[in-house]
Amino acid sequence: MRKMRAATALAGATVLAVALTACGGGDDGGGDGEGKTLNVLIGANTQYPEEFQAWQKDISAKFKAQTGAEVKFETFASANDELTKIQTSVVAGSGPDVYAVGTTFTPTAYSTGAFVKLGDEQWQKIGGKDKFNPATLGISGPDEQNQVGIPWVSRPFVMAYNTDLLKAAGIEKPATTWDELTQQAKQLTKGDQYGLAIAYKDNFDPWKFVWGMAAQAGNPLVDGKTARLQDPTVQKAYETYFGWLAKDKVVDPAAVGWTNPQAVAAFAKGKTGYFMLTTTTAANSLNQGAVKGKWKFALLPTVPPGATSRPANGVEAASILSGDNLLVADYSKNKDLAFEYVKLVTDQDVQLDYYKKFGNLPANAAALQSLASDPTLGPVTEAAKKSVATPFTGAWSDIQLALTNVAVQSLPDLAKGSISTQQIDARVADAQKAAQSALDRAK
Repeated sequence: MRKMRAATALAGATVLAVALTACGGGDDGGGDGEGKTLNVLIGANTQYPEEFQAWQKDISAKFKAQTGAEVKFETFASANDELTKIQTSVVAGSGPDVYAVGTTFTPTAYSTGAFVKLGDEQWQKIGGKDKFNPATLGISGPDEQNQVGIPWVSRPFVMAYNTDLLKAAGIEKPATTWDELTQQAKQLTKGDQYGLAIAYKDNFDPWKFVWGMAAQAGNPLVDGKTARLQDPTVQKAYETYFGWLAKDKVVDPAAVGWTNPQAVAAFAKGKTGYFMLTTTTAANSLNQGAVKGKWKFALLPTVPPGATSRPANGVEAASILSGDNLLVADYSKNKDLAFEYVKLVTDQDVQLDYYKKFGNLPANAAALQSLASDPTLGPVTEAAKKSVATPFTGAWSDIQLALTNVAVQSLPDLAKGSISTQQIDARVADAQKAAQSALDRAK
């Protein structure tokens, strides 16, 4: 019954239970993979699309050489797509054998009861739990005995800054508070030069700013079974985030239509002081742009807006605990093949190759250790240590989308150049209702 109640967070608990009974089970039994196809769901890589297609072909070839089986990749392009695919597959009891999902979606997937729980046998199939950097296991499940997520890659969030522009503006070091960042951004903004590059239209970025600022102010957004979106800390976070564009004018007005790759491209041209909310995945693009040799990573501010120091109940949340987990569907008839795929893509050499191509930090402990001497990664490593997991509740994906929708609904106002406190209040109130409803369903 607990699993059925949790599954209603996705919709259709009764249908889900019937579907899993009818379609679940059945395994390849570890036999020859010849003639079989393993279906893998994975996020689209819009920053390096051609390289990503080449990687998929390479992994497919490696997997076929090892097992005789084919790999068929299916991609999703947004958080909404990701959630919808989980919903439809779980209810139908069929779909991908392996899911590569963002860490914040792991609690929702876990709540369905539709993914393989990882015991000693499963961990051994992929090389053992000690194969992974311990920090990446922080959101694999609600506790060590109940885990479904196998770490694949890690993406601690940081910011990048233009060393030349900050020096020219007389700024000695990157900002450590959000108010200081706003002030520095004003110093950096002149003519066709802007203080900040931000992806306001991105499908994944906006809510992370709000969550981080609220957590730093002492509001975790979820308190047990209560949503805390309609809170002054959240209002202040949105005012700050929208204000950079609408009030402070430290962001290129075109940013209202930018996704993350477009923000990367804008910063790479060398006319922006800071690129907000990025990861090591941006490094390749920046090193091919006008900022080559003129940029560095830094921690995102960890003191909330309106404060010069973090309050006693505030959390030093430098980043969400971010990355991708691999989950094996319990309905899969190819579980052994699924775990062979997971082992392949989490092995040291494959993880390092993926890092070199796309910049995602390895979850494999040995692979990560081999990068320790890279000075560029110092702030990223620190961000990883200061990362904080989002609430482990099946409702979180809906809460995340509700926070994002506040930004989506505000884009037309931002495009006009202004947004009022009342408009933000109304949208946050709607997000609060959606978040509380999701938490109620997840009980």
